[in-house]
This record gives sequence, structure tokens and C-alpha cells, in this order.
Amino acid sequence: MQHSPQSNRTKGNKNAVLANVALLYYGQGLTQIEIAKRMQVSRATIVNMLRESREKGIVEIRVDGKHLSTSNLARDLREKFGLADVYVALSDERKNRSDRQDLLAHVAQVGAAAVLDIAEAGDRIGVAWGETVLALSDVMPKAKIDDLEICQLIGSMTSSRVPASENCAIQMANKLSATVFTLHAPGIVATPQLANTFRNEPTIKAQLERLDAIDMTIASIGNISPETHLADAGMATTSEIKAARDAGAVGIICCRYIDAQGAALQMEPDARLIAISLASLRKPRKRLLVVCGIDRSDATLAALRGGLVSHLCVDHDLAEDLLSR
Repeated sequence: MQHSPQSNRTKGNKNAVLANVALLYYGQGLTQIEIAKRMQVSRATIVNMLRESREKGIVEIRVDGKHLSTSNLARDLREKFGLADVYVALSDERKNRSDRQDLLAHVAQVGAAAVLDIAEAGDRIGVAWGETVLALSDVMPKAKIDDLEICQLIGSMTSSRVPASENCAIQMANKLSATVFTLHAPGIVATPQLANTFRNEPTIKAQLERLDAIDMTIASIGNISPETHLADAGMATTSEIKAARDAGAVGIICCRYIDAQGAALQMEPDARLIAISLASLRKPRKRLLVVCGIDRSDATLAALRGGLVSHLCVDHDLAEDLLSR
């Protein structure tokens, strides 16, 4: 018997929901009643979903010191950095932990659970662009959150790794049954003068002003390596990235450089960007940062110091490194 594409998608969405429930219960330590309340279903439904996730092999129960310590690790990170919540993705010992794609897929699953945990009815959510945000939007299960708005944080760009930046916002909106507001402008233009012209065009100005009044952000952060996504997208040259690194830049968030304290470094191509400002990124009450890889440790620490994070989702090794700093 052949399955239609729609039936395959439905099956995939159901498995993603089961995985998120399992992560909340086994990974984050929430009770069945707490999960039922957040998902607006009965406790019996959660019990059945947990059983089904075990039967399908979506979750495998193993007891060891590392798994038992995860909740303490999240708690210690919350306390150290004054965060509202922390989500730690456990490593799968059966896989190669140095394989970034394996690790990214797991962090994205936990990040999707975090979004469903944090987002509330009526929220206006800003969605960034990049490999991690795209991976998260790919695995986000279908869910209905009333009166939700999704806004694109970075103007339209493409790269060899990630499709057009609006894809992340559109896909997230489709999964969450939300209204989407894309940013109808390029992510970068040729000169600062042209960027100012775009920013003052009435339609784009209204869209940027909308970003100044969002309730939640979903973003990631990159490091200042020659292979950074900013370079891959053609938004900065190798020499420009080196100059920013020499000036003290340690991370890139929403295409903008930050130093070790999370302060803005307004170096090329900052003045030519059409994207949310760092000042606006700090305003929302809920600021979810999803990060994969210990090589982003300096950048993540800078974002934490700079007030760019209220909720953090990281892999286990990165969480331990942040805690030891």
C-alpha cells in the first residue's frame, strides 16, 4: 500500500509532537500534569503519547549519571546567568558527537519544544535566519497558538547553506498557524545612504517599527570564523570579518557584530544592513537563543552578558563549557 505525501507529512508531524512531549518529560523534568496544561490536553493524553513515543522508539530510556545531571545543569545555568529558563539537549552516545549535523538536529528538536513552551497566545514573535533557525523551523510540529504573529528579523538574503531568509519566518508561521509579516527589503545594500533610503520607505519603515514592539525573538549566534554564515551569504568579506575580529568582535547575531560584553560593534557591513537592531533585540520579554556547538561558546557568553537572552537552548557540551567560564 502506497502512502500519499500528505499522510507522510501527517505522520512526521505526529512523531515531532511525540518527540517534543518526550523531551519535556524525560529531558526537562516537567510533570505529566504540567505538560498537559501547556498543551491544553488531558493528562491521560500525555500518558498515551509518552507510551507511544517509547513503543515507536522515539525515546529510549537509559539511566546514567549524565542524564540525571541534566536538570541540575539547566538549573545552574539559569541561576548563573539570571535566565528565565534553560533547555539542554543531551548528546546521543550512539552518534558521533563531533558530527555537527547530528548535533544540530537534536538541538533543533529541543529548540522546537522550547518555542512551544515559551510562546503564548497573542505574541508577536521575531524570527531570525541561519542554519540553526532553519533546522528548528523544519522540525517544528504543527500547533495552533491563537492570534500569533511571526515577523522576519533580517531582510531577504540567500546563501549556499540556507534558503532565502524569509523562508524561516514563513515556515515557522505555517507550522504555528500564525500570521506572517515578511520584511520586504534586501538584507544588505550597496551603500549606507541606500540603506537609509530603504529604511525610510513607508512600507519598510512600518515593518521595521513592528520589530520594535515584538514579544519574543527566536535567534541563534555565530562565531567570527572565516567560514561564518555572514561570509557565506556574501554579506561580509574575509578582510572585513578579520577587521571586526581584531576590533574585539566575538559573535554575530542577526548579522550584527557583538564584543565580549555583548555590545554592538558598528563595523562593515553594519551600516548597510536592513535588519533588526541590537537595541530592539534586547527589548522583548522573551528572547530565545538556540545554539549548537562548543565553538560558539565565546559568542553565546557575549550574548548572555549583553542582555540578548532570556531563554537559552544549547547542547550538553556547550552548556558545561558556559557553566565553567
